[in-house]
Amino acid sequence: MDFDLAHTEQQHVYDLLCGLVAPRPIAWITSIDPSGKIDAAPFSAYNYVGTDPPIIAIGIGDKPGPGALAKKTALNIRSAGEFVINVVNAAGADAMNLTAIDFPPEIDKLDVAKLKTEASLLVKVPRIASAPASLECREITTLQIGHNRIVLAQVVAIHIKDEFIDAAGPFVRADALHAIGRMNGLGAYIRTAGAFFDIPRLDYPAWKAIYERLDPGPANQKTLGLVMKNHARQASSPVSAARRSDP
Repeated sequence: MDFDLAHTEQQHVYDLLCGLVAPRPIAWITSIDPSGKIDAAPFSAYNYVGTDPPIIAIGIGDKPGPGALAKKTALNIRSAGEFVINVVNAAGADAMNLTAIDFPPEIDKLDVAKLKTEASLLVKVPRIASAPASLECREITTLQIGHNRIVLAQVVAIHIKDEFIDAAGPFVRADALHAIGRMNGLGAYIRTAGAFFDIPRLDYPAWKAIYERLDPGPANQKTLGLVMKNHARQASSPVSAARRSDP
């Protein structure tokens, strides 16, 4: 089935994109309004887009209805210029889901979700104390495109609970942190606990050396893959370096 998005209903566009761009990490954002009130809300149109400097991007859609009605998080980021992205794991999923509710302004989301905050390292916005990790961010710019507000921000500090960091790298112990992801717009999420598998990354000379030892025909493709994995395990330093780089 094909879809020309210029002639597709907006809800269908949302459903298709959310189902295909998945799994998505969740930016559980704490922000602060001009009066000093702290808000928390999750957004899954989110990822890092650079490391030098470290840049993240978040898409925050406007509220439904006529005109451009910005969500509280987008307004808070614009006014304060700072915010915190809290990582969500399975232990925080239910609380995260509660903070997605559009409560009346007199109701404190953090109280409803029984969340405590603690001071951040560099920004004035606090982080969620129970989150396994947090990224402190300063806004670079917010682009308004249609009913989307695309926030670009620089990560200025990272906090990770000690049990989720391997100081030898330092590496994030992702297989212990167990971040969750969003799979569509209908409430489907994915756990990463027990779901990890390795595809070792090789450079061209290593691949060429392995490939030339085998007939590349279909019958040997599985064998080729096993040999490549074995080679990668033996070359521990190159693999470690490869895992630190983006595909």
